[in-house]
Amino acid sequence: MPRMMLSDELWPKLEKILLQQAIYHKRHLRMTVEGMLYRMRVGCPWRDLPRAFGCWSSVYKRFNAWSAAGKWLSVFNALLEEPDFEWAFIDGTYVKAHQHSAGAASGQPEAIGKSRAGHTSKIHLAVDAHGLPVAFEITGGDINDCTAAPELIAQLASAEVIVADKGYDSEPIREQIETQGARPVIPRKRNSIRGNADLDRGLYRYRHLVENAFARLKHYRAVAFRYDKLKRNYESMIAMACGLLWLPM
Repeated sequence: MPRMMLSDELWPKLEKILLQQAIYHKRHLRMTVEGMLYRMRVGCPWRDLPRAFGCWSSVYKRFNAWSAAGKWLSVFNALLEEPDFEWAFIDGTYVKAHQHSAGAASGQPEAIGKSRAGHTSKIHLAVDAHGLPVAFEITGGDINDCTAAPELIAQLASAEVIVADKGYDSEPIREQIETQGARPVIPRKRNSIRGNADLDRGLYRYRHLVENAFARLKHYRAVAFRYDKLKRNYESMIAMACGLLWLPM
């Protein structure tokens, strides 16, 4: 029997949210979800799912259908229970795209780009004051942090302070944060004539919270490596991983 990820205490909470998303309560719903989580954890091909989870094709088809309908993203948003927006931290991390992620026939951009590490995707993540994920965006690895930041920051309308590294040192980004009523804590680059005399260094030290969140998410192989061909399916994998961090809360 493969190792499960949902305890008897956590499953009823997740099951209630799944049913609220108009997911049909089939007899083996729990094992179907466990199969999706197993694949997220070990990063195996869908065909290699253990038989304990049922027919691999059925599990994949349900995952793909939920992904197309944005179900896992909705589940993640439903699990966000009173995030602490006193502080918010943002950053990005590269994810190596496996060769199996190539060849999607959707005709849409699939968020895979060429960077120094080869073909990569990039996860742009925001966490709250407790280091729990509250928003994320997926882009190709060739998209820099400043380009993806506005869309991510727009989802942090309730944040009082937004902390980021100097890769986000941009006047438009600072202006957007201030327009939303928050205070930016972003160090200026070395060649800046304004310097960092006004930087809240005590608060900036807590920026490791977003790095810690990346480390926890990358425990799951299907997050640490991009195996999925479709952007929406990879987004669902990340939404599942982020939701698991919130589930015990």
